Amino acid sequence: MKNKSFLKLVNHSLMIFVLLTVIACSTVPLTGRRQLSLVPESDVIALSLTEYDSFIKSNKLSADKNKTALVKKVGERISKAVEAYMASAGLSQNLAGYKWEFNLIEDPTVNAWCMSGGKVVVYTGLLPISVTEAGLATVLGHEIAHAVARHGSERMSDQMLVQLGSTALSSAIAQKPEQTKSIVMTAFGVGTQVGVMLPFSRQHEYEADHMGLIFMAMAGYNPNESIAFWERMSKQGGQKPPEFLSTHPVDQNRIERIKTKMEEAMAYYNKTKK
Repeated sequence: MKNKSFLKLVNHSLMIFVLLTVIACSTVPLTGRRQLSLVPESDVIALSLTEYDSFIKSNKLSADKNKTALVKKVGERISKAVEAYMASAGLSQNLAGYKWEFNLIEDPTVNAWCMSGGKVVVYTGLLPISVTEAGLATVLGHEIAHAVARHGSERMSDQMLVQLGSTALSSAIAQKPEQTKSIVMTAFGVGTQVGVMLPFSRQHEYEADHMGLIFMAMAGYNPNESIAFWERMSKQGGQKPPEFLSTHPVDQNRIERIKTKMEEAMAYYNKTKK
């Protein structure tokens, strides 16, 4: 009898979990992929803003006005294109709470990230690789795509389930602040020392490549320039693990995937030239 009662409890719990999972699903713009979203986006944005403010206060902003202006220029072009697309698709509510901000941090790390809410940071170590304005647009399009696709929220949902169980985000912040902060920082790739966006899964990376390509094209940047950027990235030092051992896509695989999306991206780019 005890075993039957236990099995009923397990089955009941599984049914509740499946139901909650279905209810908590959302759809990624452009790609249409269904994703798990257990954490309300408004909560994620509020928490992201707190961690972003802390990061900015504890890191040195670049004193190079020209490079900083370039980051802001490219970022603003892409963010405006994203807003226009979301409005045309009836998805402006997905950007509720977004207040775009672009900063250049004095740090030799090859990295960049965008938190939910539109807070974007580029590290000076990335600029020698981005080289051109279109190269920088490749990175910012990719990073903004991570945020618009809510990859950070999706990763937080996964991490919350694994590390915090059914604990609500509000309770987690109060009861386990350091653990919650770690989840947030990991979810958005903040502070990683091993290159651009490593914490995201290959699925997220490929999706951000696709969406970022479209976003940079909508902003009037030639998406073909993204190939040159990723080729430069592939020449960075260090032996890389096989793709199945890493969340980071093998460079050649990434480039080949991007090429398959180029015709679609060029259609958007050509519209900006009419």
